[in-house]
Amino acid sequence: MAGPLPSLSRLYRRARDQWLFQLGPSEAGVVTLTMRRVFIVPTRPGLAFAGLLLLMLIGALNYNLGLGFALTFFAGACAVADMYQTANNLARLELTPGRAAPVFAGEEAQFELHLRNRGKLARYAVWLGFQVDGEPRQVTDVAAGGASTVRLSAATSARGWLDAPRIRLVTRFPLGLFRAWSYWRPALKVLVYPAPELPAQPLPSSGAASEDGHGTVGLDNFAGIRSYQPGDPMRHLAWRQIARHDPALGGQLVTKHFDGGAVAELCLDFAALPVQLELELKLSRMVRWVLEAEQRALPYTFRLAQHEYGPALGDAHQAACLRALALFGLEGSA
Repeated sequence: MAGPLPSLSRLYRRARDQWLFQLGPSEAGVVTLTMRRVFIVPTRPGLAFAGLLLLMLIGALNYNLGLGFALTFFAGACAVADMYQTANNLARLELTPGRAAPVFAGEEAQFELHLRNRGKLARYAVWLGFQVDGEPRQVTDVAAGGASTVRLSAATSARGWLDAPRIRLVTRFPLGLFRAWSYWRPALKVLVYPAPELPAQPLPSSGAASEDGHGTVGLDNFAGIRSYQPGDPMRHLAWRQIARHDPALGGQLVTKHFDGGAVAELCLDFAALPVQLELELKLSRMVRWVLEAEQRALPYTFRLAQHEYGPALGDAHQAACLRALALFGLEGSA
């Protein structure tokens, strides 16, 4: 009987918040915080201040003190002005989602958010954070007619797309007697790549993995020294000959030359991995191989189901391969 209660409680709170705070789906483009989206309640110091005002009013009534009335009403007017200013510290702010760079599973995703203030008054002490994390921990000021950028971090555990959680904006400026807040669900998501396999396994040789999924990339037979040509790997530079400034070679950069090319053809084929490996381990191994091939400047062909890229090298090739690995088998992913 105790099992369903927590889930029912969560459903109730979710339905209550959606009705009370008008929480909807993610919002694309620029979002303006209208007064209808800003909520405000007194803080604990605000409630204590209200109690103090009540005591001051009772004392002024009992003793018929004109100065007491004046002080009470002045303090009350300050509280009303603070309530108005606190709400206006959030109202009419323009919110725009920024960028979210891909990360590997287990790393923290960084969501970039932009705040713009088109008003004539600066906005101070605006706190931002994900609703699921509790109280916001990032604070920013937005100058009059200016803008501010905030980056919020979210933990990642699984590959695929990670949508930005709902964001809460909070302020207690200027006196702290009231707490105003609003919600925003930006249409922003980050691509989470599979975590690279640890420990790293050697790259497959000649485009195919061995039965245990291991292998190595080997060099062909050494054929001699030749002048450096654009595109030659830096690790093949003949440093000893360069240091001697061999006159026969004109003192130019020279590289070691191998018959048939510097490196055996490298093919990262998902289908060639051992069938007994789990899917996520296969994807992690492919990620590790892609990163290692890029680090060693080895052009490689990438094969994963209907995806086949290369042979190529570079940031665009790497991003395409990692994206295919991140979204492999996830229905509805784009």
